[in-house]
Amino acid sequence: MRRTRVLPLAALLLCTPALVSTVPASAAPKAEPAEPLRILLTNDDGYDAVGIRTLFQRLTAAGYDVTVVAPLTNQSGTGTKMMSSTTLTVKHPGPRVWAVDGTPGDAVSFGLSEVFADRAPDLVVSGTNFGPNVAALATHSGTVGGAVAALEQGVPAIAVSTGGMGAPVPEPVVNAMRPTGDFTVKLIERLKSGAKNGRLLPEGVGLNVNHPVVGPDGKGTALGASLTTQDPQPVLKADYTDSGDGTWKVNVGIVPAPAQKGGDVEAIDADRVSITPISPNWNAGIADFAGTAHLLAGLRP
Repeated sequence: MRRTRVLPLAALLLCTPALVSTVPASAAPKAEPAEPLRILLTNDDGYDAVGIRTLFQRLTAAGYDVTVVAPLTNQSGTGTKMMSSTTLTVKHPGPRVWAVDGTPGDAVSFGLSEVFADRAPDLVVSGTNFGPNVAALATHSGTVGGAVAALEQGVPAIAVSTGGMGAPVPEPVVNAMRPTGDFTVKLIERLKSGAKNGRLLPEGVGLNVNHPVVGPDGKGTALGASLTTQDPQPVLKADYTDSGDGTWKVNVGIVPAPAQKGGDVEAIDADRVSITPISPNWNAGIADFAGTAHLLAGLRP
C-alpha cells in the first residue's frame, strides 16, 4: 500500500463533498445525459455464483453498464495467478456474460484485451465473494487477485467480499450479499462524485472492501464504514498428518489473534464495512524501505 495516498483517499471516501453553485438555475446550461458507468464484473467463485449474480443485479438496477467476465469454475484462493497456459477456453453463455476457463486474473486480462478492446471500462469490480478477504486471506484471494490484474493495466478496481471471521454459514452470508450490493453502489456513487480527470480512484490505488454479516440472518445493516489497513495476522493455519503412503492429510483451522487497531479484522468484528486501499505491487512503505536500506548499507557481491 502506498501510504502517502491514504489520507487524500480517506477524505474522498469519508467526507461529504459540499458543492455550491453560484449560477442561477435558470441560467445554467442543460447538461448532456451522462453515459452510464461501464463496469467489468468478475469474481473467483465462478461466473454463475450467487455473489456475482447478486452484485450484477444491484449494479444494473443502479443504471450501470455491466459486463460479466469471470472464471468458468470456482477459482477461490488462486491469488494473482494468471497466464499459466498457452490456450484458454472461453464461453459466451449470454449477451453480457463471458466465462473464462482460468483464474480471475485470466478473466480480467481477457476482458480488457478482447471484450473491452475498443475502450477500457471505467471500473473493474471483483465479487462479491462468499466469505471475507481480510488479513492474510486478502493476500491469497482470487477476488483481490482479479482487482490487482485490473490495477496493473491502469484500470480502477474494487474487490468486494461478504463474511465475518467465523466459519461461514451459507444462508446468512447469502442474505448479507444484498446489503453488500447496496453499499457497493453507494461507494461507487461517492467515487463518481469526487472523481478527478474522469478517474474514479487515484492511479495505482484500488480498494479491498469487506462487508460484515450483521444479525443472525445476515439481513442487518452494517454499523458504519472504516478506512482500514490490512491486518498482518495469518488467520488460517494448516496442520499436516502423514498418511504413511507418501500423502499428507491437510486440516486448516482459524488462528485466534487480537485484531490490529485500525485494521480490517477489527472493522469486521465491529460489524463495520472495511475499506482497505491496495496497490498492484508489493512495495514496502517509505519507513520500511529506509530501514531496509540502512540494514543492507555496504553490502556487495
